[in-house]
Formats: sequence, structure tokens, C-alpha cells
Amino acid sequence: MADPKGFLKTRSRELPPRRPVSVRLLDWKEVYEPGDDTVLRRQAGRCMDCGIPFCHQGCPLGNLIPEWNDLVRRGEGREASERLHATNNFPEFTGRLCPAPCESSCVLGISQEPVTIKLVEQSIIDTAWAEDWVQPHPPERLTGKTVAVVGSGPAGLAAAQQLTRAGHTVAVFERDDRIGGLLRYGIPDFKLEKKHIENRLRQMQAEGTRFRARVNIGVDISWADLRGRYDAVVIATGALVPRDLPIPGRELAGVHFAMDYLVQQNHRGAGDDVSGQITAEGRHVVILGGGDTGADCLGTAHRQGALSVTTLAIGKRPPGERPGEQPWPMHPLLFEVSSAHEEGGQREFLASTVEFLSNGSGEVSGIRIAETEYLDGRRVPKSGTEREIPADLVLLALGFTGTETAALESDLSIGSEDGTVLRDSQFQTNTPGVFVAGDAGRGASLIVWAIAEGRAAAAAVDRYLEGDTELPAPVLPTDRPISL
Repeated sequence: MADPKGFLKTRSRELPPRRPVSVRLLDWKEVYEPGDDTVLRRQAGRCMDCGIPFCHQGCPLGNLIPEWNDLVRRGEGREASERLHATNNFPEFTGRLCPAPCESSCVLGISQEPVTIKLVEQSIIDTAWAEDWVQPHPPERLTGKTVAVVGSGPAGLAAAQQLTRAGHTVAVFERDDRIGGLLRYGIPDFKLEKKHIENRLRQMQAEGTRFRARVNIGVDISWADLRGRYDAVVIATGALVPRDLPIPGRELAGVHFAMDYLVQQNHRGAGDDVSGQITAEGRHVVILGGGDTGADCLGTAHRQGALSVTTLAIGKRPPGERPGEQPWPMHPLLFEVSSAHEEGGQREFLASTVEFLSNGSGEVSGIRIAETEYLDGRRVPKSGTEREIPADLVLLALGFTGTETAALESDLSIGSEDGTVLRDSQFQTNTPGVFVAGDAGRGASLIVWAIAEGRAAAAAVDRYLEGDTELPAPVLPTDRPISL
């Protein structure tokens, strides 16, 4: 520990300021100002170098947090980058997008504000890219084995990079026109500028990973044919089937899934022509769902020039402080004000949507909502509390129900359950040589879980192909059964 009294000298968290709302709403750039190195080193010095670092328990990747905090505190940025990359292929993604369960598990958080782990992580990797410390690591030899990775989100990219470095010839297939999956088209630029994806893709290409965009496995190539061409296949297709809301008026024009809306704007941000783009410009927007996807829609709607934006959540407003039933070191569900919430809009809780209202021409003009009440564990609209609110554009940000499994079942007879692909403890399906990583097998989850599963699945594939593996892999808690 660089300073054993650091957490006593610096008792409060310091984060870089966000750009003024009036300024950042004029563009799509990330919201934070550049950080100050002195502040960063002071914050890293608050790490207690605990005898039992519970932050490791909170991070599925097993990031060596006290080690790189200490290195940052000492000003040894290159060494900090090496320790960070030892467990995390893409810290620039997790440093921006992860909700930081490591911070919820920080021992210092028992009596003080936790260490700014996420900020330190992002700063390490941003410095590493700026100083040109991030270099390709091509394999020393090739094994002669081939692997197809289907899906280019964080799980697929992590698996591909690990397997390429192990010496296998890896091809990543993506049905969209660009590589990146949810990172590319699901996350707005103000949270993740796409230059960070391009940096990694250049590194991976230099290492030998091959990318095949605009190839829809199960349509352009059958899963069975793909399995026949490659020695192993990794399914990393995510869990992008959206949850619908089948209530009266759902068929009206102007009611859309959130991801359709976000994908179009990301195409627009990439310079593409988007015919018939869903836009919030000049509209009263209602977002159903209070999670991260809803917040992404909120920030996007403000930048598009919405007249008003209302976010409706069916459940109760989360508490502002850690509740007793979610004690340390659990990751608690708390009321949060994201950068998008700072920018305006109205948030309502205990709001159940009853009906989408029409303007008489087949377009949505409003929503009838009611107060939510809890009956026998169910959330239902409370009779007599109905009211109407205007809405020209409704975005359904209600989460995801799983991955697309029909083609897998028909082509490879792979089992599925509740929208996920079944696999064993080694991430292998009931078809030998076919593995599953990320949300496709786990269900919709966090980016840090996707990268962790990609790394773990890569080690399992390498062991399958070579009989053993030297690839490092996180030890993942089995909080969700993954048995066949």
C-alpha cells in the first residue's frame, strides 16, 4: 500500500465533473470532463489494500483492484495497465458502462464512501491508449485449430481475443454491418464513443482475429454447416429478444421497442442514412422502464429535441441508502441519478400502463396509466386511479426475455430453456464442440459478466481443442444454474 493512511487523509470521493447540461445536449460526445491526475492518485490512495479484498468478490472478472490502485497512487501507469489487462480484455468498456459491483463490495464502504474503483479503471486504460502502451499480442505459434465466434458483443470479443492469443484461427461472425454488437448499436455515443471499439478492433485484427460482418448464422449459413467448417463454435449472440407489453393500443404507430430506437440513432451517429428514423424531435415522449436502457432513451430523446420526456416505472422508487435486506458486500438496488436524468425529464414510479390511446388515425396520442398496487406478490393497476398523459412517441424499455434459439434447436438440436441456451459447467452445449458465452446462456446481465464469461468459455474451448489450457479464466459464481 503506497499510503497506509490514505483513506484517513482523503475521506470523500472525488469524481471528474460532467460537462454542463446546456453544452452536452448539443452533441453526442461523452459527458465527463477530463480527469485531474492529482485527484486520481489521491483517490487511488484511499484503497486500504485489505487483507481480504471483497472488491474481488464483487467483480466477476476478479480484477486485481488493490494492486492497480497502488500502482496508480505511485504514478506507475504502465504497470497499472498491465495488471488491469491481466484480468480484463476491455477495461475501457467496463470503466464506462459497468455499474461497479466492486464498489458496493469495497471494505472502505462499510464506514466511508467506497473507493472510486471505476474511475481509476477508466483512467488507467485511457492513459494507456494515449501513451500507446496498448499493443497487439499475437500468438507465438498457431495450433492449426479453427474457432467460429458468433456475435461480436463483449462476450464474443473477449472469447475471440483469448482464443486468438492461444494460437487458434478465430473468425467472428456478426449479422450487423459493423462489429461490436450491443456496444456498437445499443449504447449511445454519450456513454461510449465508438472510437473505443475501433481501437480494440485494430488491436485484435493485428493479433490475427478475423471479422465477418453482415453474416447472419442460421440464415446465410446454417448452424450445422458452421459447425462442420470449424473445430469449435462459440455462441455469443446476446439476449436481445425484447419484452413486449400486450395491452390495448399496442399496434398503434409510435409505439416502439427501445432498442429499435437506439440502434437507429447509433446508425445515424455513424453517418448512415436512416430511412424513416424514429425520432423524438418535437414530440412528447414516454419511456416505459426505469433501467439503464430507459436512461439511454432519455438522453437520446433530449439530444433529438423532444418537447417533453416522461419515464414510467411500474415498481416502487428504490431507496437512497442501502436497505437492510441488501447488506454489504451485496450490490444494492438504489435510486440513482444518471447523467441522462440530470438533463431533464420527469420520473414516475408505481405507474402501471393500462392502455395506449389513439388520435383516431392509427397513431398513439397518449397513455392511460394507473397507480401500481401489490396483490399476492403481483403488481397490478389500482382501480379508480386511472389518468391520461400525452404521448406522441412511446418507447418500451422493459428488458429482454432471452436469445433467439429456434435455428439452434433445428440445426444442431441444442437445448434451450427460458430464452437461454443450455450448457454445462464448462460452457459446452449438448452438441460437442459448441459452447455458449454471455447473455445467450446466462440471460440479460452486465457487461462485466459478458467479458468474464467470454474469458471462461475461451479457456474451456482451448481445453477441448488442446486437452489442456494456459488461458486464465475467472472463477464464476454459480448464482444461476448452468446445467443441461
